[in-house]
Amino acid sequence: MKKICRLLLGAALLPAAAAAHPHIFVDTAVKVIVSESGTLESVEVTWAYDEFYSLLVLEDRGLDSDYDGKLTEAELAQLQGFDLAWLPDFEGDTYLDREGEALALGDPEHLSTEVEEGRITTRHRRALAQPVAADGVVMKVYDPTFYTAYTLNLGLEVTGGCQGEVTPPDLNAAYSQVEELLYAVPTQEAELEFPKVGEKFADVVRLRCEG
Repeated sequence: MKKICRLLLGAALLPAAAAAHPHIFVDTAVKVIVSESGTLESVEVTWAYDEFYSLLVLEDRGLDSDYDGKLTEAELAQLQGFDLAWLPDFEGDTYLDREGEALALGDPEHLSTEVEEGRITTRHRRALAQPVAADGVVMKVYDPTFYTAYTLNLGLEVTGGCQGEVTPPDLNAAYSQVEELLYAVPTQEAELEFPKVGEKFADVVRLRCEG
């Protein structure tokens, strides 16, 4: 919540960003699946959407008509996979690399969809296109356009005897860089095509595997 408040405050201080970025706030959890031999096989990502965006999704789909913040089994079935119908060039806002080389992930597999107190939470799994040694892998969850702000605050789990170290973003430095980018271009251009600054606000996960 503190990070969300700072994001909102920072956006308010930047004229070109105030009306557009970010729009959606997502609390995030990640489970990294590593084999006993130390091979990174897949990642499971949990997205818990903010109350306002959840409300928009439910209203758009005509769900939760009694407004009690819960869905029936039939309504949940209609909601499953709503956030996994990705365009071909969408990378799922989950990025991994090892020694500077990007690691490709496969298509998402729906695992669960829940609605509690009006908030939608979904979970999906993505396998590595080519499994690699987990040690030294760096992972970030972010939207390059910063339309959506992700915060890794619901937990990190790493299997296979490996560990994950989380480094939060330096928000002051991030907003300073955003401000420099915005002032470098005319206001109208910045409003039409906001600089791709989302990575600057991402939590950084580094995997370490002994042996």
